[in-house]
Amino acid sequence: MTKHPRMWLWCIMLVPWLSVPFLGKKSIKRFFAASLFITLLIRLESYIAEKRKWWWFYERLFPKARGETPLLWGQYLVGSMWILKYTYGHFLKFLLVNFFTDLFFIFPFSDFLKKLGLFSYVRLSRTRVMVIFFVKSLLLYGFQFIKENITFANGAGLKQKN
Repeated sequence: MTKHPRMWLWCIMLVPWLSVPFLGKKSIKRFFAASLFITLLIRLESYIAEKRKWWWFYERLFPKARGETPLLWGQYLVGSMWILKYTYGHFLKFLLVNFFTDLFFIFPFSDFLKKLGLFSYVRLSRTRVMVIFFVKSLLLYGFQFIKENITFANGAGLKQKN
């Protein structure tokens, strides 16, 4: 257990934002909506997880916020934009990058959080977490796919037909 758990939570939330300027304005504009969608969906998932005791956060950044807050608004939101930037349009590549990213989170990173006394799995096996992460990655990609096809249909695609 660490002496400064809140410091770690602040780092988990804020350090990913240091990379945002390197994404580029076009990528942020293009992928922010899908990343926000999946982040909000996971925010809803956290209510289910708390009721069913899937996992537990022992420390909170803000008293009334969920324990997932730093992960969601830091690593997950920013990480989703980065993954989409480098893999969108190449579905197999997207799945592979997500698979290895999820494996990293589920095994060494969650073990690190447990060692710090911040988080642990309770009633959810790591295999089930992997399945849940896989479904969320499909939803992330699907949202971006639909967004781009609606944008195309309402934008340049219709103008060319007229």
